[in-house]
Amino acid sequence: MLLRYRGIKTGRRPAAALAAALGAAVVLAGCTATDTLNPRETLTQGYVIDPEALELVPVGSSREQVLLALGTPSTTATFDNEVFYYISQTRVRNAAFMRPRLVNQRVLAVYFGDEGRVTQIADYGLKDGKVFDFISRTTPTGGKDQSFLGQLLSGVASGGLPSNPFQ
Repeated sequence: MLLRYRGIKTGRRPAAALAAALGAAVVLAGCTATDTLNPRETLTQGYVIDPEALELVPVGSSREQVLLALGTPSTTATFDNEVFYYISQTRVRNAAFMRPRLVNQRVLAVYFGDEGRVTQIADYGLKDGKVFDFISRTTPTGGKDQSFLGQLLSGVASGGLPSNPFQ
């Protein structure tokens, strides 16, 4: 039995082979895995403040205007005057199995007067571990008692539960 050798001829279509190799390289260059391999995850919960929607609610607006522009509040308070609270948190965890770390917490408070009109809008957050109003740029003084909102923000920022003002 006679075996025949068939040689592979390489000189036939080098331009087609080169074009196919370059095409494959271009296609594979678009496949980056940097986003999928990044284990860091940002979790946003609650009401995200939209500056354009906030401009639709000037001081003097009615309760209905606030509900139409900002939506249903996260919670309300009806102690002296009615207040709408819109609460949001941003947490980051570096890997899926790690506990999320609080990096930002904001509370938008819309205060209503006796006539049901907006008297004040405050955007509370944490700055250097203290409650900070981002609209009026004020913080509570050291000798001042904290309100319920201040206790809530300072307790969550320290990683624990808010302190009980009734003890």
